[in-house]
Amino acid sequence: MGAREFIVANTKLLPVPLVPEIALHLAEESLPIWQKTEEELAANDVPPPYWAFAWAGGQALARYILDHPQLIAGRRVLDLGAGSGLAGIAAAKAGATSVLAAEIDALALMAIGLNAAANGVALTRSARDPLADVAPAAEVVLVGDLFYERPLAERVLNYLKAAHARGALVLVGDPRRSYFPRDQFAPVAEYAVPVSRELEDAEIKRTAVWRFA
Repeated sequence: MGAREFIVANTKLLPVPLVPEIALHLAEESLPIWQKTEEELAANDVPPPYWAFAWAGGQALARYILDHPQLIAGRRVLDLGAGSGLAGIAAAKAGATSVLAAEIDALALMAIGLNAAANGVALTRSARDPLADVAPAAEVVLVGDLFYERPLAERVLNYLKAAHARGALVLVGDPRRSYFPRDQFAPVAEYAVPVSRELEDAEIKRTAVWRFA
């Protein structure tokens, strides 16, 4: 089964709870798609299907972007570790000049393309790991829920510091996960985000959007 067929067969196009203006191909339950990814796509060394869920950080970030389009309109945007593409799609809707969705998971890249098309927006997808390169010339860098593992969190933080020093606006959506460096950031908005109890420790996750302090 190809990537497109797998996504269509195992998800539904659903409105995002905190951002109903945007619909994504989402899994209604976590366990079945996790199992099918392992069983049907294991030979291709496919990562877990993080792209199939609207994580709290991404929802908060997308909500903030749509509510504050003046931060995005007319600017070049990078959605780092884009997952489902939620933040990037919100940026496109808010009037970004261009949106680059960077995601090393090939299945997620396919999902991003399907999600962008479903929402009538255009963005560019890249499978290159931007953390391994010099920060691209984005004027806005978006990060949703990437501080869940220590090594990744350290790489992301270093990358964001470089982008910030270059003059980019850095916006992070994060529900204060274990490796989120709160001492480096200040919250600019906070939301009560509906999430799945199968994936989180509560059905409502208090989640903030952060900028460098």
